[in-house]
Amino acid sequence: MEVKIGVQHTPREIVLESGLSAEEVESTVSAALAGKAQLLSLTDEKGRKVLVPADRIAYVEIGEPSARRVGFGTL
Repeated sequence: MEVKIGVQHTPREIVLESGLSAEEVESTVSAALAGKAQLLSLTDEKGRKVLVPADRIAYVEIGEPSARRVGFGTL
């Protein structure tokens, strides 16, 4: 699942591939924005952890699960 996080006062967004479902990512983001956690914490597919202060989140875009492309042809 591709997740893009916009951070206030930062020109670039954070992009990561997460193994979580869309519902799990949404509930994690909702908990952080509701004040239950001070940090939004997500782990990507390679095991790296991304921490973003909840009060600095501008937006979160949850994309479709991406299928791995194999080969040289374009589909």
